[in-house]
Formats: sequence, C-alpha cells, structure tokens
Amino acid sequence: MSLLVVGLSHRSAPVSVLERASLSTDAQFKLLQDTVAAEPAAEAAVLATCNRIELYADVDKFHAGVAELSTLLAQHSGVGIEELTPYLYVHYEDRAVHHFFSVACGLDSMVVGEGQILGQIKDSLARAQELHTAGRLLNDLFQQALRVGKRAHSETGIDRAGQSLVTFGLEQLAAGGDVSEWARGKRALVIGAGSMSSLAAATLARAGITEVVVANRTLDRAERLAQILTEGGGTDVSARAVPMQSVPAELTRADVAVSCTGATGLVLTAEAVAAAVEGRTGAPAAFDEVSPAADVRPLPHASAGADENCPLDLAAAQQSAVQQSGFSVLGEAAVAGMDAATLEQHAAWVDNATVDRRLAARRDPSADAELITALAATAAAVGRIPERRRPEPVAAPARPQPVLFLLDLAMPRDVDAAAHRLAGVRLVDIESLSEASADAPMAADVDQVRRIVADEVAAFGAAQRAAHITPTVVALRAMAADVVAGEIARLDGRLPGLDDKHRAEITQTVKRVVDKLLHAPTVRVKQLAAEPGGAGYADALRTLFDLDQETVAAVSRAEDSTEKNAQNRGPA
Repeated sequence: MSLLVVGLSHRSAPVSVLERASLSTDAQFKLLQDTVAAEPAAEAAVLATCNRIELYADVDKFHAGVAELSTLLAQHSGVGIEELTPYLYVHYEDRAVHHFFSVACGLDSMVVGEGQILGQIKDSLARAQELHTAGRLLNDLFQQALRVGKRAHSETGIDRAGQSLVTFGLEQLAAGGDVSEWARGKRALVIGAGSMSSLAAATLARAGITEVVVANRTLDRAERLAQILTEGGGTDVSARAVPMQSVPAELTRADVAVSCTGATGLVLTAEAVAAAVEGRTGAPAAFDEVSPAADVRPLPHASAGADENCPLDLAAAQQSAVQQSGFSVLGEAAVAGMDAATLEQHAAWVDNATVDRRLAARRDPSADAELITALAATAAAVGRIPERRRPEPVAAPARPQPVLFLLDLAMPRDVDAAAHRLAGVRLVDIESLSEASADAPMAADVDQVRRIVADEVAAFGAAQRAAHITPTVVALRAMAADVVAGEIARLDGRLPGLDDKHRAEITQTVKRVVDKLLHAPTVRVKQLAAEPGGAGYADALRTLFDLDQETVAAVSRAEDSTEKNAQNRGPA
C-alpha cells in the first residue's frame, strides 16, 4: 500500500486561499485524468468540499508523488505552486488512512461531527469510478471510510458534538438564539438547487419559515426542489421556484437568503444587497466606517524555515528532502532517516509554537536595550515598574437591527464580503463560520470516535497487507494442484488397468495430503503478513517454492478485475 494524500483545508489555509483554489466539476475530472496519467500515480480520487481540497493517489514513489500531486493541484486550481505550497499538507500510508477516516467521521470538519461529509465522500468515489481512476486501493479505502463514518455516527454521540454547516450557519444568523423562534414568520430565498441548498431549504422549512423561494439557473431543478418542499417536507411551508434573473426582486421581499451555487463569480454584489435593503426600508443602505485592516500575514507552515529551539535542523532537511519544502509531512515512511522520538519532539514544538517569531526577529535589539534601561531607571526612582495602561475602549456606534439575513455557504463565495459592512445586514459566510467554530464546544464522544478511527485504521492496514499475499498463496495452491494432477497422470501410465473408483480414491488421498501440508503454512503466513512489517512474507513464499512471478501477477490481475466489476456498481 502506497497511499498518498496532498491537500489543503480550513485548518491549513485561510479562506481566501481556499476560495481561489476551489475546483469546478470539470477541473476535478481533468485533475483525475492528469493524475493517473502521471508516472508516480496508479489510482486517483479528489475530495473537494467548501472547506477542503484533497487529492488521493496510489503512488510507487513518495518524493516524486508529492512533487507531482502538488504541481497538479496548483495547475488545476490556478494558484501558483509557490503560493500554494505553504498551505499544503501531506499524509502517507497509515497516516493517510487515519486522516481520511477522521475526515469521514467529521473530526476534521469545520463543525465537528457534521455528517454531510459522508455524502461528499460518496460522490467523490462515484466520480473516480466513473472515470475508472479508482482501483483496488482507493475503492477499498473509500468504501471503508463510508462504513467507518456511519459506525461513528451510529455507535457514539458525535452528532451532539456538532451539526451540519447549514444548521450552524443558521444559529449564527440567529445570534445564538433559538433558530425556530428566529425563523418563525420569515420568508426565505434559497439560491441554488444542489445538495447544500436543498439541505438549507429543508432546514429552514422545519424551523418554521413561512415561505421558501428557490432560484436556480436551471429552472426545472428549482421547481423540483420546491415541489419536494411543498408535498414531501412534512411542513406547512409554501414553496415556489423562480429563474435567477428574479433574484434582485425576490431579495427585496425575503428576510433570509441562503446562497450556495457553483458560480465562479459573485452572485450577490454589495450593491445588489444594498438595493434590497433600500427596497425594504425605503432608506438608502449605509456602509459602516471601518479602519484599514492591519498587515496580517499567515504564519509559515510548521515545516517551513528554521526556528529557535526547534529539535529538527529544518534548514538542512529542506536542502536534502523534497518533503521539507514547505510541506507538513506525516507518516514514518515519508521521513526516512528521522527517528520517531525526534518527530514527536518536533510535533510537540509545533503545537506549542503559538508566537510568530518573525515579528520578534524584525525588532531592533537596540530599541529593546533602551526600553530595559528606561524601565530600570524608573524602577530605581519610584520603587516599582509603572503600569502601562491600555487606553479606555471607545464605544462603537450601535448597528441597527438587521432587516436582511444572508448565509453564504459557497466556495468561492457567492455574496460580496463588503456586505458585512452594510447597516441592516447580517452576513454569515464560510470565513465567519470558521472563526465561530473555533470556539464551539466538543463533546466527550469525540474521544470515542477517535478510538474507533484508530481501531479501523489498524484493521484496514492488516486487511491490505493480508490481501497483498493472497495472490501468492493462490499461486502456491495452483502449483500444488498441478503437481497432484501430474502425479495422477503418471500413475495412470504405470497402472493402466486401474479402475475409476480406485483412481478417484487415490486422487482424493493425494489432494488431502497436499492440502494438510499447505494449510498451516498458508494460514500462518497470512496472519504474519497482516502484521506491521509483514510485506516481506510474500517474497519469501515465492522464493521458497520457486513460484513464477508472472503467475502471481496474473492471479492478482484477475482478482483486481473481479473486484473492480463488483465495486464499480456503486459505493455502499
């Protein structure tokens, strides 16, 4: 197994980078095709959601795979490789499986415990199967991830640790209040008719919204969603569909607007939102005065550059290893030559390094010396170091109560970020959701899910290692069967008068002898191969019994073909 994942998410990159790196459906198809066409990769799958872009591949070379996959991500996302690299993370082999199972359980989601990721994983597998870029490894991985995610939600209370992004977004619009009370009597406009928009429409209907208007570029899909809400939603909501050109007029009537489309540009500009507010209130919408944003730059990735007290010589490692060129590399196989203790020290150092030391590095040492001297002189004169009091906070002018609530769940964004500054508007988007989710409490069930993930990763690795030796065992038994058949034919030549009854009895006896001799070694070798480091048993078996490598490869191809036909009927 040589599973490699290269990606970026809300945990590694700012929303502005994720927004620019988002992949359209066509770009995902092209990325898959180009990945399997590249030399290091035999299989590929893309998991692209509103807050992550990950490329999974079965590779035969780690360093070449990292370089190729990161380059392809940059090419198809349109973000330069130099700009994208600091935000990329890399997981390899068992660490890649652990990461993916954690994603499937919602542990790595913006809102911990949300279950929508399972549907997105299922769609990703279907896409790879459609293009025939998913082979045995990725089919097994994605199918198992779906089972692990379902197990986590059924056996634990992970659902209590978080909720879907839609629900979390509505809670933010309600400013922490009860969503049902906030939604009661309001009218909603839902822009888009995809899975996220459909979920938003259904959630709003259950919350007590009186009317839902669905706008979509394809009117048929909008009408279908409106019909589902009216006839099968189990609510009293009124629903209707409108074309996209009706959005400005409907926005004037709506109290709440949820947008999640696949558009590459803005769906609602700040001017359009201002016009809607003016249409509702009869007064021009004003923009709040805000001070220019400070020059805030993201911290470098944990593996980028060197720093004081870091247990690894990162500067030297960057010159000798591809994985240290800005990537966060996890997985023992990916960092050959570095012992586990050193890696653990580095991980602990990264977790605790919360200060941007670059700012300290830019300070003038002489200024610090002058400050210390001045403080010492003051302390000698007055007997204590004077307090440096902060200025009294200036009360910000109160914003008017919002008359229009906007929830933007798209990536890239559908609603102009400038709408945040419009008086009378409350806008919640992916960026503000990310900030709010950082303080969300996590339930104790998360620990139980982590244990499930750890157990499932070990089981998956054992199954993959055991499967690796199966073709060799099958080839060994086939060779034994050929030996039995040859010896029975030789016996027929020596005893031509042997009747069918005795021949059958002799044949069965010889087969039983061979089966008993092979049973214990083949069972034991499968057990040993399933353990960590057991990959070498297949080679030992081939050498000991002088098995033909092509025969083993033919068995493996036949099994792959059978499994592929079964798996491509659809994900579980």
